Amino acid sequence: MIFGFGIAAFWFVLFVISFLRDRRVLRNGIYLVMTVFFAGIGTVFALESVNETAARWLVLLVLVMIPVTIFVLAVALIGNGVVMLRREGRRPANLLSLAAGVGFFAFLGFSLVVAKTGSPFLAAVRDGVGGILGYVSFLFVCFLAYAFVYARIRFFRRPDFIVVLGSGLRGRRVPPLLASRLDKAQTVWQKERDRGRTPLLITSGGQGPGEEVAEAVAMADYLIDHGVPADAVLREDRSTTTFQNLTFSAVIMTDLKPKYRCLIVTNNFHALRAAFTARKAKVNGQVLGSPTALYFWPSATIREFIAVLVDHKIANGIIIGLILLSAFARLI
Repeated sequence: MIFGFGIAAFWFVLFVISFLRDRRVLRNGIYLVMTVFFAGIGTVFALESVNETAARWLVLLVLVMIPVTIFVLAVALIGNGVVMLRREGRRPANLLSLAAGVGFFAFLGFSLVVAKTGSPFLAAVRDGVGGILGYVSFLFVCFLAYAFVYARIRFFRRPDFIVVLGSGLRGRRVPPLLASRLDKAQTVWQKERDRGRTPLLITSGGQGPGEEVAEAVAMADYLIDHGVPADAVLREDRSTTTFQNLTFSAVIMTDLKPKYRCLIVTNNFHALRAAFTARKAKVNGQVLGSPTALYFWPSATIREFIAVLVDHKIANGIIIGLILLSAFARLI
């Protein structure tokens, strides 16, 4: 019992220290998940000291629920992928939830083939792929857990600027995904105004393929049409990536107020990665998420997680290489 709770306390202290230093790092999620994991072990030991049978049943329940949950999740991802295909089209980004669900059953089928053939090489491939899936799944759980926590953090008040990140237009029309960001930003802006403060809104986004105007222009027009005074909206109309959204907006903010504080508004599935990007861009701001349609969330979240993995490609590449080396070492 002391062992489990003691290690959980160690990870929790690391989480608190890292969180206070900077909320915008993925390691906070790793520390948080490790805290919960060892707290769970401590709970089992504590229950065992009171009722050994109950503790065994709890462990058995957890061991059964893990594969059941994975199976149900895989089926749900496939179902969500079909919905995405019907509603959003066949773009690669819309196939991610479907690919994740199918991938699980493909790996399960491959494992059965390996067990039947007894091939050492195929077994090494299975172990290597399984190790990579385990590692990536752990990071994904950390990402999801911290995204949940980050979305519920109270940020500092009195922002000088509220930056709205662009996400694409339909001609010059603001689609629902982007409209939810603008509505959230206007709500926050209005609350600040009601308190007697005067933050400025910055719409950020350049002109992409198929767009009749820069995203920033259409976004500003949307806000003004919904009651925001024109002099309260600034436009950053050159950016094509989230990093550029933030760095170019930072130039505007620094010119007007060198020691600025800002809030960055995007969709909830994008909030945590936007926070990581804000840290990388050295922007003094935290991120707020706006609502997203539930059917859109799984594929979008997987896409964001993949982007985070790519942002840390060197470290992840080394770890994945070590996993593969360990799996194939038996063949040497």
